[in-house]
This record gives sequence, C-alpha cells and structure tokens, in this order.
Amino acid sequence: MCETSWQVLSKGKDLTASSKLNMALDEADAVLIGAGAGMAAADGFTYAGPRFTESFPDFIEKYRWLDMFQASVFEFESLNEEWAFFSRFVDLNYMSQPLGESYVRLKELLEGRNYHIITSNADNAFEIAGFDQDKVFDVQGKYNLLQCSRGCSLERFNNEELMKNMIEQQQNMKVPDELIPYCPECGASMELNRRNHTDWMVEDDKFFKDQKLFHNFLDHNINKKLLILELGCGYMAPQVIKHPFQQMTENRNNALYMTVNLKDYRIPPAIRERSVWLQEDIKELLLNVQKEQQFTKKKTYETEY
Repeated sequence: MCETSWQVLSKGKDLTASSKLNMALDEADAVLIGAGAGMAAADGFTYAGPRFTESFPDFIEKYRWLDMFQASVFEFESLNEEWAFFSRFVDLNYMSQPLGESYVRLKELLEGRNYHIITSNADNAFEIAGFDQDKVFDVQGKYNLLQCSRGCSLERFNNEELMKNMIEQQQNMKVPDELIPYCPECGASMELNRRNHTDWMVEDDKFFKDQKLFHNFLDHNINKKLLILELGCGYMAPQVIKHPFQQMTENRNNALYMTVNLKDYRIPPAIRERSVWLQEDIKELLLNVQKEQQFTKKKTYETEY
C-alpha cells in the first residue's frame, strides 16, 4: 500500500492547534477516536481535588486516601463498608455525573462524519451527550453494571437501583447486610464491571457486539485515509488505546496519528513522520475548533449570498 500524504503534515507547521485538527478532520475519510481519563478531566470529572474530598470526607478522614484511584483498589474492612464507598462512587461517576461540554462539542464536530470511538472511561459521558452507542466501545467496562467476582457466568447486571438504595440506607460508612449483592449463580460477592490488575473483567453479549462493531469499522476503512485521534490517553493503561493506536498507525500507511495531551509522551520513531502532538487543553481545543468551523460556514454563506 502506498503511503498517503496528509496536508496537515506538509502545510500545517505554522497553524494553530485547532486549525491542525480542523484540517485533519476535513482530510480524513474516517476518524478513529480514543478517549481516556484526560477527556473526562477536561470537563472536571477528575478523581482528585474537591470532587473527591467533598464526596468522601468520612472515608478520607479514616483512611487518608489521596484520590479515588487509591480508594478504588483499597482492601476494605467489610463488604458493607466497600459498598458504602462504591455506591457513592457510582453515583458520582455515572448516575449523577453531569453533561460534559467537551463531549457535546465533539459530537457536533463529528456530525456527518464516518467515525468510531473506543474509550477506557467507564462513566456515562458519551451516553448523556447523545452519541450513537453503536459507535462507542466501552472497552474497560461500565460503572453501572455488576459482575460476579469469580466470573462464573458471562452476564452483567444493572446496579443503578441498588446503588440508590445503598446511598439512602448507609450509616457510619456501612450499608445493610441485605443490600450486599451476591452472584445468583454461584453465591460469590459481586463487584463493579471493570478490568482488574490482571486485565480481566466479565464480557457479555453486549460487550462482544460492541467489540465486533469496532473491528468492523477498522476493517471497512482499511484502505481509507484514517485519522487516529487520541484525546487524553496516557500511561495508566497504555495497552488499551495508546499502544494499539500507535501500532495501527505503523501498520497503515494511510493513517495519521494525532494525540491531544498536555503531557509529552514518547511517540515511537517509526510513526513520528505521520504524527501530530497537540499540547492543548481538550476543552479549549474543541471549543476553538468549533469556533473555526462556525466562522468558515459564515464566510461561505456570505460569499454565496
């Protein structure tokens, strides 16, 4: 396959970050997006700071946690205490998480384009922003789902009503015994549907359907000019998005790798000539891209009429 030229690489040297992204979007036949923790953080959905301290003051006082990452892998004294924490965690990061401006802008920028999204975030951000869920692959699980801790069955269970009850009925950082969830098949304790330190989680029919749609997108666009766009993907779990995206860029001569991140992560030498690093705040970048597109549309309208 002959290498495809991208104007953003040859003519974009002196352009602003928003103009580079605009140009790449216009050049691309297909857009593959990877959304990581940085995408959520751009809208204030962080695991540290006031959002954390205001939601878990009692747990912080007892355990001196630094953030929700530390808390989410903590070995609790009991399941009662564990679910007191996780019910609030699910409410904060899924059920009550507000609409993110960056997600709304991203959806508008992708309107009418051939795109697909893979995200390592397990929140509800893409859902409440109105994205077509057949175009979003939640590869790391979903916070509103439960799974058997032993993985005895490939089934995931909605937990939202249970989480609400836990929040309402917990006292002294403990939920009542009768609210603790156990697997209906084997009796093991249930847990949130998310990958653990061994990269395991329960994957059901819905997961495999989404995975197939993701791979179908890649297959159908194998000969097209593909923009591989990373939004806030770091090295918390590089094997999920960052490394596969970089490998895909190396294997596809028609691909452009564009990463948006405030941190300067290493880009492999093999793809540096087909890579663009935008050291920008995602929220501001998407706003500026949107403004540029609106300005262009206005000028086009004035020229025509």
